[in-house]
Amino acid sequence: MMNSLKFLLLSAISLVSFSTQAQTAVPAKAKGPGTEQVKLKTSAVCDMCKTRLEKAMAYEKGVQAAVLDVPSQVLTVSYRPDKTTPAALRSAVQKTGYDADSQPAEARAYDRLPDCCKKTNAVHTGGE
Repeated sequence: MMNSLKFLLLSAISLVSFSTQAQTAVPAKAKGPGTEQVKLKTSAVCDMCKTRLEKAMAYEKGVQAAVLDVPSQVLTVSYRPDKTTPAALRSAVQKTGYDADSQPAEARAYDRLPDCCKKTNAVHTGGE
């Protein structure tokens, strides 16, 4: 009888200590600086441009998200300021073949764009 009482008591203590340990919160890792956003005016005009730019930006270090609003030609990039800068992101847009704000596209990248995405397209020139 005494042994079974000791066993029950020890079982109850270990059960309580186990549940207490399971509920202990693990401290979260220290997070770096938060995410910031930059809006870049581009020369992108179509859904193909949208896909190309958003995919290219996904490969840039520190980029959390990139979304091109085709009608306004504005690329909104969410990024980590400890990993990249607006200037680096602007340069990435240029290297993809599109203007970024007042900076012209990189010539070789622009030449590789499909004709529908180039500035000579009617969408850019206002023609039909």
